[in-house]
Amino acid sequence: MALRLARLISDGMVLQRDQKIKIWGWALPEEKVTVHFLDKSYSTVANTDGKWEVTLPELQAGGPYFMVIETFQKSITINNILIGDVWVCSGQSNMVLPMERVKDIYEEEIANCDNPFIRQFTVPDRYDFKGPQEDLEEGSWEPVTKDTILRFSAVGYFFAKALFEKYHVPIGLIKACVGGTPIEAWLSEDALQQFPENLKILEQLKIDGYIESIKKKEEAEINAWYEKLNKEDKGMKKGEPAWFDPNYDDSDWQTVKLPASWKEMGLDSLKGVVWFRKKVTVPASVVGKPAKLYMGTIVDSDHTYINGTLVGSTSYRYPPRKYEVPAHLLKPGENVIAIRVVSNDGNGEFVKGKPYKLFTEDYQIILEGEWKYRVGAVAEKPLPSMTFFEYKPAGLFNGMIAPLLKFSIKGVIWYQGESNTDNPKEYHKKFCALIADWRQKWGQGNFPFLYVQLANFMEAKSQPSESKWAELREQQRKTLVVPNTGMAVTIDLGEWNDLHPSNKKDVGERLALLARKIAYGEENLVASGPLYKSAKIEGNKVIIEFSEVGSGLVAKGGGELKHFAIAGSDKKFTWAKAVIEDNKVIVWNESISNPAYVRYAWADNPEGANLYNKEGLPASPFTTED
Repeated sequence: MALRLARLISDGMVLQRDQKIKIWGWALPEEKVTVHFLDKSYSTVANTDGKWEVTLPELQAGGPYFMVIETFQKSITINNILIGDVWVCSGQSNMVLPMERVKDIYEEEIANCDNPFIRQFTVPDRYDFKGPQEDLEEGSWEPVTKDTILRFSAVGYFFAKALFEKYHVPIGLIKACVGGTPIEAWLSEDALQQFPENLKILEQLKIDGYIESIKKKEEAEINAWYEKLNKEDKGMKKGEPAWFDPNYDDSDWQTVKLPASWKEMGLDSLKGVVWFRKKVTVPASVVGKPAKLYMGTIVDSDHTYINGTLVGSTSYRYPPRKYEVPAHLLKPGENVIAIRVVSNDGNGEFVKGKPYKLFTEDYQIILEGEWKYRVGAVAEKPLPSMTFFEYKPAGLFNGMIAPLLKFSIKGVIWYQGESNTDNPKEYHKKFCALIADWRQKWGQGNFPFLYVQLANFMEAKSQPSESKWAELREQQRKTLVVPNTGMAVTIDLGEWNDLHPSNKKDVGERLALLARKIAYGEENLVASGPLYKSAKIEGNKVIIEFSEVGSGLVAKGGGELKHFAIAGSDKKFTWAKAVIEDNKVIVWNESISNPAYVRYAWADNPEGANLYNKEGLPASPFTTED
């Protein structure tokens, strides 16, 4: 095998400053390999398998530099190398979420983004159950430019930008994250030894042919479901006008007000295709200009047409429907928007609280309100389920983390947990296992591991109640016992109707605050909101102490503290009075003479929770229960 380098060792790479750096790859067995860098040379000999690595000494931030790696037969030059800080960005979809998804919110950021000193390497999605992979199949380092920024993790970008503005040191992001993944997928087989149920699943997945047989069967079932549905869809029947045709007569269709759910429309649990049409009048002044169509979010998939032309389609429920409308498409007077929606399981919906509009720079038409609708086809059964193998234990560790382990890093930022809310009980144990295992396998001691606590999500409730999302946040809070960890609280940054809230700038900046304190040693910096420390019962009151109070506790916006609940030994929680005294919070309810427990912001979406420190950072939700 001729000289070959690990994928990460490539043009534009960012190497970790102030740590020993490994450069590695493959060559002919027992072939001499020499690395020339910064006027010094480092040599080694490949082993009998052709593997080699050299270790560079600790280096100071700087660049750009070049490196030459050569054998007797071949020479490779790596250009544009920076030395700075390297952060791994991992987790699930809220870490994956690219700047592309929030470009309309951060237009100014994107317009002024060019920075050759912030770079991202995107690790390709890959799972493997047989064992850890040695290298990545593809990937390259990209600097931030107007052309590349839309591919950057939004959380990662704002994190890197905040750190660069503070320290002016190059920042490299290694984006290794996959949407929808539970924590088990990121645990190594070694770490899974503590979790026999997950280990059992892994053993099954190792059997030759097992995955392929399931995939083949499921793909056939799913394809058959769609084929039957498409064939039966009256709106797409051959030889008849399509229901997206602007000239189609929809006068006998039923009327509905959007946004609404299937249930609200009287469609109950209809699985299949429903068509929607709306006529809008466009003034001549708008014609000839590019426009945009926002259709909120739609459960599950859609094809959206304007005047008979497809302007966009989305294959699953979560992404916002933000479609570009070409300049020539709109015409003066009447225009027709038609949407073909497929509901996989009968829970179809146009999600409320999202923007529904057709607009140009200086004109908009609000699309909420009356639409015509008609059922195109009904499916007898829900869309057959599909096994997401990337969600299975150890697969992503082997395919996406193992190939990174020789690359020196500053630390990890992590945003994950939504996919573990069904069963939050073991999350703390698994999260601690993951952090310990990654640190041990990287061999860099207790590098900083900074993570995002789950944001507020779903509809707010008026009374105290149980919440699996709150339970998982508590599991995350408890993980702060692990040394050199930090938690960014985002209980005020979520959206009730979106699993993927748009405000990723504050998330990235809160992680950067934690990094400044934990990774960069700004000891006196207030980097977190108040964290529950202890509770003391005095009479009918519970006195709560906090760490991270900063320069003082406050009720944000003034007024009374909200979202404190109290219970006796029966654990029947009721809303409580709460006041701040001497940077403690005193909690009580006159009807409970022997209080035993207090909860704060214990809900899926604790709307109005307002305990902060004066630095403007929110308190983490908590319970005083064990």
